[in-house]
Amino acid sequence: MENAEATAWLSQFVGKNLRIHTSDERVFGGQMKCTDKDRNIILALAYEYRAPPEDVIRKAVEDSGNPSAPVTWSSRYVGLVVVPGGHIKKIEFEENGTGKSGIIL
Repeated sequence: MENAEATAWLSQFVGKNLRIHTSDERVFGGQMKCTDKDRNIILALAYEYRAPPEDVIRKAVEDSGNPSAPVTWSSRYVGLVVVPGGHIKKIEFEENGTGKSGIIL
């Protein structure tokens, strides 16, 4: 998909809640405000989420004996954030009021 076509397609999600997964393994969740020709995305009311270190995950699995043991991700409020298009790995959206989500990219 060309940049102009991708930008136009992404524009339909303005005002929607998105979760954006980045190349450095962070996840940003917030309301999409805009995008540009480089597919950078601006989110408002955004939170940044980070997975715990591998040793913490390993210990949780060992302690519980469950390979699917839940672990707590760290989060912080970042407000308004620009997510560079070149670092976006996956984008998810929430359908209004249904609690359902879908994958965009």
